[in-house]
Amino acid sequence: MADPLTQLADDRALLGRTSTAERVADILRTRIAEGSFPPGTRLSEDSIGGALGVSRNTLREAFRLLTHERLLVHELNRGVFVRVLTVEDVEDIYRTRALVECAVVRGLGEPPFGLDALAGAVEEGRRAAREGDWKAVGTANIHFHRELVALAGSERTDELMRSVFAELRLAFHIVDDPRRLHEPYMARNLQILGALQAGDREAAERLLAVYLADSLERVVEVYRRRVGDEGR
Repeated sequence: MADPLTQLADDRALLGRTSTAERVADILRTRIAEGSFPPGTRLSEDSIGGALGVSRNTLREAFRLLTHERLLVHELNRGVFVRVLTVEDVEDIYRTRALVECAVVRGLGEPPFGLDALAGAVEEGRRAAREGDWKAVGTANIHFHRELVALAGSERTDELMRSVFAELRLAFHIVDDPRRLHEPYMARNLQILGALQAGDREAAERLLAVYLADSLERVVEVYRRRVGDEGR
């Protein structure tokens, strides 16, 4: 994996002339989700601020935003760390996913639905699997669910779930066998897509509900083994 500070230096161009804490937070959120800064990593203000070329105050505000999103945690006299989720966190993430994602499918209205982006995420996962890149399969899987939520056409729902999916990635980074975790759900994504392409919202919702319940069970099983019940 490339050095995360070098990656941030490359991201510096994204800030443009109007660098803000929100844009810094966007960059850090993406890098955390991609695993550049794994759970438990201490984030150095000097190093990250220098890599991005932003002031200490701007960076601290970005840290505050990401702490509010539960991606970071501030520890007194120790600094800011990428959060390590507890089992209870993982369970709550999946409860939120089930509430929102199933409601989105249920409320889609009459077919046909705009499914090009959803189909694109399925193909993204297949391509990554062919290349043996199981971390990328996990990313494609999250893209699938993000595009599923986007079918609601709600910016507020998209914003809510952006944070939820970013938290989910923190759990995925703990998993020591990403293929075993992600591979079974490629076929399930295809089944959900097929049901929606057929205009069968009820079938798609049933498939999704079982999918999320099974995924929760699998992730919690792995998570208990790796980190136990207590996070940082």
